[in-house]
Amino acid sequence: MIGVVLCGGVGARLWPVSRELYPKPFIRLSDGQSFIKKTFIRAASLPQAEGVYVVANRQLYFKLAEEYTASAVPVEPTFILEPCGRNTAPAITAAAFMAKAAHGPEIPLLVLPSDHLITDQNAFKTLVKQALALAGLGRLVTFGVNPTRPETGFGYLEADGEDVIRFIEKPNLKQAKEYLATGGFLWNTGMFCFRAGVLLEELGRHAPEILRSIEACLAASKLAEGRRLELDEESFARVPEISIDYAVFEKSERVSVVTGEDIGWSDIGSWPELCDLRPSDAAGNRVSHPEKAVLEDVSDCLIDNHVHLVAALGVRDLLIVDTEDAVLVADKARSQDVRLIYKRLKNEKREEALLHRTVFKPWGYYTLLEEGQRFKTKLLALKPGARISLQLHHNRSEHWIVVSGMAEVTRGDEVFFVGSNESTYIKAGTRHRIANPGQVELVLIEVQSGDYLGEDDIVRFEDVYGRA
Repeated sequence: MIGVVLCGGVGARLWPVSRELYPKPFIRLSDGQSFIKKTFIRAASLPQAEGVYVVANRQLYFKLAEEYTASAVPVEPTFILEPCGRNTAPAITAAAFMAKAAHGPEIPLLVLPSDHLITDQNAFKTLVKQALALAGLGRLVTFGVNPTRPETGFGYLEADGEDVIRFIEKPNLKQAKEYLATGGFLWNTGMFCFRAGVLLEELGRHAPEILRSIEACLAASKLAEGRRLELDEESFARVPEISIDYAVFEKSERVSVVTGEDIGWSDIGSWPELCDLRPSDAAGNRVSHPEKAVLEDVSDCLIDNHVHLVAALGVRDLLIVDTEDAVLVADKARSQDVRLIYKRLKNEKREEALLHRTVFKPWGYYTLLEEGQRFKTKLLALKPGARISLQLHHNRSEHWIVVSGMAEVTRGDEVFFVGSNESTYIKAGTRHRIANPGQVELVLIEVQSGDYLGEDDIVRFEDVYGRA
């Protein structure tokens, strides 16, 4: 079996922690593990697992590879990297083609979203075993979960035993209550299992354009170092954007569902669901860091406060989320509508929709400390042995001040070392690079000055991480 981990979407209802370049799968839970790390462990620890394919935006590759390494699982991943999002049908089709080419059409695929929570791994293994048995009979298998509440944020399916009668979009509250009272309705988890050849056959019947366009895209794509397939940008942009549910599962006559004992599944699609994983105080408040909260006459509030001290007085039923560069305050009952805030920021091209002040790079990370008219200050941290690309900036000069560690600096034709409490200057238009030749993290302060300080003012000449 090949596990297929889908890492797409933003998790807009979990803004401001979830951002486009730091989406929901990277959110860390109280045990210190991220959703994506838990998914990697879940997929790779199944006894049937021969490999894991990770389908994701190419800009997330280095962070995903780092999370996979930290998962310490023995199954080596293959990354299928998308230049843009086209929904789940193209992503799963690309994985099915690759699995068929490498293992033959009979190989089963287990498709797992990367941002779900499953708390009972043993019960999940039992359910996977049932799904694999049905997939072996040529069925397209979806995973259903018995609803425990009227939920408007999930899709549903109606089932009669293992047979799926119909798929249902996210219902309104009245419909969700009826489904719960009637029985025979399941939450649609977005997890699937099927043989690669069977899915491709059904795509040929019900969504031939997806099949043809992905096949053409794969023919134009290239396998890069580190078991990563870079999907061709031009041809992938022409692939129809559609979910696997719409493209195949809602049309096929070969669909089955497995459900069984409670596997502890949750989509964790909103702030109340995420905060419900935390204990509450005597007043019903759920606070991520109580030591950073001063609450006076406050009850039934959800407070995610990782950065600043949050003080609240005389409020009820609020959602308060504090990050380095954004604070969300909302009526707890409107938590599903947080996505409207994200959409507005996205439409206005605000950086707060795209990334945090701390941005992870293949060489380490940087944190934006301060910016103003013609200046920007960052903290940079380079991993041992890491280096940034050989680059230049047309519009800005940079001052580097080493805080700790030893920096190897390339400036034009010069190569020299800068130690702790020392600094150097890079004039605009000069080729430059900084590297960490040591065995400990290199930390430095970068002060930029110039007429334009955008991140797109960069020309790369050489890069060990394969970036353009």
